[in-house]
Amino acid sequence: MSGAEVVDRVLLTTAGVMILVAGALVLIRVARGPSMLDRAMALDVCAALMIAGIGVRSAFTRDAYYFPVMLVVAFLGFTGSVGIARFIAVRDRAPDLPDPDGPPRAGAGPGEAGR
Repeated sequence: MSGAEVVDRVLLTTAGVMILVAGALVLIRVARGPSMLDRAMALDVCAALMIAGIGVRSAFTRDAYYFPVMLVVAFLGFTGSVGIARFIAVRDRAPDLPDPDGPPRAGAGPGEAGR
C-alpha cells in the first residue's frame, strides 16, 4: 500500500468515526428534545448523516453504486422535513386575536368591521 492510500484510509476511517459520534449526539437530541422543532431538526441532521455515511462507504469501497441510494435518502429526508415543518406550523399557529376596537357592528361587511 502506498503512502497516499494509507492517508486515504486513515481519513475515511476518521470521517466514519466522526459520523458515528455525530449520530450518537443526534440520537441524544432526539430523545431529550425539549421541543418538537428540536426533534425535527435532529431527524433532518440524521438524514444528512446517513447520506454522509453512505458517501464514506462509497469512497472506502471505491464503488459508485451508492450514489443513487444517497439521492433517494436525500429526497426522503427533504420531504420528511417539509412534512414535519408543515405539521408544526399548523399546530403552533397562534389563535386569532380579538379586534382591539371591539366586536364588528351588525350588518358590517368584512372591510367595514369596527368603523
